[in-house]
Amino acid sequence: MMNPHNAMLPGEPVPASAPFATSLDVDNQPRLLLVDDEPRLLSSLYELLKGRGYQLTTASSGSEALAHLSRLRFDLVLLDLRLPDIGGHEIMDFINERGINADVIVMSGEVGIDAAIGALKRGAYDYLRKPYAREELLNTVSNALKGRRLALENQRMANQLENSEKMYRYLVDSSPDIIYTLNHEGRFTFVNDRAYQLLGYSRDELLGQHYSILVHEEDLERARYVFNERRVDERASRNVELRLKCRGGNSQDRTFNTTLMTISLNAIGMHVPDQEVRKLEFFGTYGVARDITDRKRAEEVISYQAYHDILTDLPNRILFKDRLGLAVIQAKRKQTELAVMFIDLDRFKLVNDTLGHVKGDELLQLAATRLKACLRKGDTLARQGGDEFTIVLPELRDRDDARVIADKFLETLQEPFDLDGHEVHISASIGIAIYPTDGESIDELLRHADIAMYQVKAQGKNGHSFYHTSMLDVSHQKIALEQALRRALEQDELEMYYQPQIDALTGRIVGAEALMRWNHPTRGLLSAGEFLPFAEENGLMLPISDWMIGALCRDMLQWNATGTDHVRLSLNLSPQYLDRGDFFEKMRNALVRYGIAPSQIEVEITENICIRNPQYAIEQLNKLCQLGVSVAIDDFGTGYSSLSYLHRFPIHTVKIDQSFVKEIHEEGGHYPVILAIISIARGLGLNLIAEGVETEEQARYLRSNGCMTMQGYLYYRPIPLPEFIKSLRTQPTLFGLRAIQA
Repeated sequence: MMNPHNAMLPGEPVPASAPFATSLDVDNQPRLLLVDDEPRLLSSLYELLKGRGYQLTTASSGSEALAHLSRLRFDLVLLDLRLPDIGGHEIMDFINERGINADVIVMSGEVGIDAAIGALKRGAYDYLRKPYAREELLNTVSNALKGRRLALENQRMANQLENSEKMYRYLVDSSPDIIYTLNHEGRFTFVNDRAYQLLGYSRDELLGQHYSILVHEEDLERARYVFNERRVDERASRNVELRLKCRGGNSQDRTFNTTLMTISLNAIGMHVPDQEVRKLEFFGTYGVARDITDRKRAEEVISYQAYHDILTDLPNRILFKDRLGLAVIQAKRKQTELAVMFIDLDRFKLVNDTLGHVKGDELLQLAATRLKACLRKGDTLARQGGDEFTIVLPELRDRDDARVIADKFLETLQEPFDLDGHEVHISASIGIAIYPTDGESIDELLRHADIAMYQVKAQGKNGHSFYHTSMLDVSHQKIALEQALRRALEQDELEMYYQPQIDALTGRIVGAEALMRWNHPTRGLLSAGEFLPFAEENGLMLPISDWMIGALCRDMLQWNATGTDHVRLSLNLSPQYLDRGDFFEKMRNALVRYGIAPSQIEVEITENICIRNPQYAIEQLNKLCQLGVSVAIDDFGTGYSSLSYLHRFPIHTVKIDQSFVKEIHEEGGHYPVILAIISIARGLGLNLIAEGVETEEQARYLRSNGCMTMQGYLYYRPIPLPEFIKSLRTQPTLFGLRAIQA
């Protein structure tokens, strides 16, 4: 039966297996179990200990004591050996078997030595004989609890140290960096697991080894300098980039940013302050190596891309200028010549527009490979952009060296290129400038090579030319022409002329072709052929075409006022203007603004428009036809198009080119090309106009074979608007009028 004192004593069951668990862990108030079968002695003991800061539980039998020990956690058991049911030794055996963490003070009236020895063997803290002195018991209890507190604190410190070391090990081994220490000989004394993950070497393989087994041979000298340098105070830390070898070969080397710190160790390996450095037995090094391989590779890629063309993998203009600058310095020092070439691929734009940009890029790559194969060691080929390449040829023996290489370029480019079954032919225009004759600076050499290249372009392409000072005058003339042409737009120097188209049977005007003229302030009247090709090359065709649309509409208002609003106007359309997305809107808006009937307009295109971007051209021309504007094809038979374009494109009129008309020398002759064109037009139900008719023989031959509309000097030259209106007034107006810009 439980002692009545127990009702006053709180307690919770605790697993007997909890290691070194005591009530001190919970509330800092020791819990004591008092065990004695004599009620008077048990009560006396309880009263003695009460009020001294202990939680007290009593048991008057062995079974009751075992029940308490199974349910509650105790720091100290005051145990009488003689109990009526279970002896004190058995209770101590129970405590030991269960691993209960409680000290035992044995209180016994037995005088025999065996009882005391048995208790001490079972781990009793102390053995008190009854009757014991009051102070003796209190001191024994106090000393036992103090010992437990000290043991508990020591265990806590040991646990903290163990956990701290485990955490340190975990943090060090989990670090993304290699952490290591070296002794004064440069041998590894510690290295974390990251070395194995990054380099493939285990800790055991590296400990005791010299650091040089990891360092790339080319970085060993730098490593020796930084590892062997002894530093203290604020200079103890330093950084260095080193390549470390991986297990598996140099191809897998990785680059590390290594932070080194000198550590001062005494004879027993303890760190000591820097000011006591003279007392040290040896130095050591603490290092952290961070893997920056991916960053270095990314930097190398970025740096490479900054100086190379991505498409062809050739140097770009920045790197080319750098190499050219070095070549110029070397040539100046050695007093030798060098050549700079500027290459522009002929007909590349035609391939790009016809087969698309993907095939155009492929062609550039193939062309770059061929050009590179022609170079000598030390020459540099670079891509300037688009289809332009530049080359520097250092240390020339004479100008003939440059000529030989240029000829090789032209020869290798003449071979056809195979673009997925499409056989493509291109050529090149090459300009050459020689240092120091043609310039001593980078910009001068490039500019003069560029000028020489354009000279080749102007002379028919597919060739090379050395720069000459006379070319500079031509270049300046082109610049002056461009500036003057821009001013011509601003100062209204452009004017539209009209060449009438005649009905061969009646001689009446049925249409007119619009031809542009430039009233140049110093050179007089210039025909379209003298400035429009230049405008096409220099991006001026779009503003000029915008001006032309407005000028034609304003002129038509004047001649329609004469009652000749059935005369059709025909205007030439630049391919660049057709390609512009807002062309159709500009045309429609101009017709609406000036009140011109779309049926009075015929847009004239060349065959070459059809092969630039056929589908887009068809879409644009269909829009015009839906608006009511008709379409004529100019210079038929002289371009690259096939007859199928006459079916695919919305063509209403075919013009016989003047080059075919000029071949007519007698009325009774046989001219099969003209007959074929006339036959095609008849078969397709198309209108037919002959250009460049200059003799009566030509007119009679065309008329007798079915071509009834003619245009040429036999009838009218191109005339300004007032003369054209005057010509309209002198005769009745027929049903159609055509106009074309030359």
